[in-house]
Amino acid sequence: MAIKIHPVSGFDEVGKTMIVTEVGDDAFAFDMGLYIPALVQLEENRGKYTEKLLRSIKALPDDLVLNSRNVINKIRGILIGHAHLDHVGGVPFLENRYNANVYGTPFTTAFLEELLADNRIQMKNKAITVPLDTTVRIKGKNKDYEVEFINITHSTIQTAIIAVHTPSGIIVYANDFKMDDTPVLGQKPNYQSLKRLAKEGVKLLIIDCLYSREDGKTPSEEVAREKLRRVLNEQKGEKNGLFVTTFSSHIARLKSITEFGKKINREVLFLGRSLNKYTNAAKKANSCPYQNDMKNMSYSNQVLKTLKMAQNERGKYLIVCTGHQGEKGSILDRIARGVLPYKLTQKDHIVFSSRTIPTPETFKSKEELLKNILPTGATVSEDIHVSGHGQKEDLKQLIELLQPEHIIPSHGHHGLLSPVVKVAQEIGYVPGKTIHLVSNGQELEIK
Repeated sequence: MAIKIHPVSGFDEVGKTMIVTEVGDDAFAFDMGLYIPALVQLEENRGKYTEKLLRSIKALPDDLVLNSRNVINKIRGILIGHAHLDHVGGVPFLENRYNANVYGTPFTTAFLEELLADNRIQMKNKAITVPLDTTVRIKGKNKDYEVEFINITHSTIQTAIIAVHTPSGIIVYANDFKMDDTPVLGQKPNYQSLKRLAKEGVKLLIIDCLYSREDGKTPSEEVAREKLRRVLNEQKGEKNGLFVTTFSSHIARLKSITEFGKKINREVLFLGRSLNKYTNAAKKANSCPYQNDMKNMSYSNQVLKTLKMAQNERGKYLIVCTGHQGEKGSILDRIARGVLPYKLTQKDHIVFSSRTIPTPETFKSKEELLKNILPTGATVSEDIHVSGHGQKEDLKQLIELLQPEHIIPSHGHHGLLSPVVKVAQEIGYVPGKTIHLVSNGQELEIK
């Protein structure tokens, strides 16, 4: 029986990931993400998002392409790999088009609850929580499917490689991942399960290739932790204002920031709505090791009061805030533009524990942010970070572990994804026959 693949989005851009695989009478949707660069242009406090608004700025997957393909009514499950907005953020606005429950790990479904509450949306379908390294049975038209959520490392906790067992072979969805054997939080990749899948027969691997141009292996999160330790330890005993901005979803990184903040005798304060949402989700998933070591300020009056206090006692606090991509309306953006009551001076140090998302929109917004910060004389430390995406050696390792018959690179346009073709060729794959570069809206059939 043939497998039909419908790449909805995330194959001509970085983000708003969604792909549908179809086998006979049944189909599964993997991820329903948002396009973050489009959101960067919206102010954080602009109000609630709607499907109409998000479609108008092209922030949602264009799943309307599925309407004419007789596949929407076949979708039996919406399978979410992890809790990043470019993978789960579209679920509240699209799931009502389908008769399929949403499946994710405890942290992922807890964050989905936060998104729903924030936008005052009630889902039509159920959100089903699947613990890591367990299997859920999903009912098809004439048979049940075993779907595994296998532990893998990434830049947020409880990320899963999803394996759907079909009559045509196993479909494996590995978007996103890196092979980190020394994670700061959580377990290393479940190599045993990955090897078992190879023995059972992997028909198709959909694999995150965002950094396939990068040689070598992506460093462990332990490397980023050590970078942070060094830069924050330099502030011990200093009376400078100290800000750290990072991905709100990076629970392991927030753990390290909080620990090192305490060690240099700073009171750690989290400012920003997205930090609050992800921290709340981590608490619900019993995976928030720093929850008693910081204070979370998300309401406007709390933020204003905190920044007034911090300006007068610069050496007392470590402020963790939103804005590492230059997002309009984020805490750091509003501080840099003089909108909030904290005036940056040469007595301040701002640490970017992040890398700019590789899109023209985010490069532009980050540049505008720095143009506002640098004239103040504040010290800026950038790229105190390691990626959550695998490089060439990570990709090669996963491919060799799973031994799939076919590969589809994902998570970016062809310029970002095409280098993995050479990697796969070295292992024995043939472009156009066993490794396939696809585009949004395309339909591919694997016999």
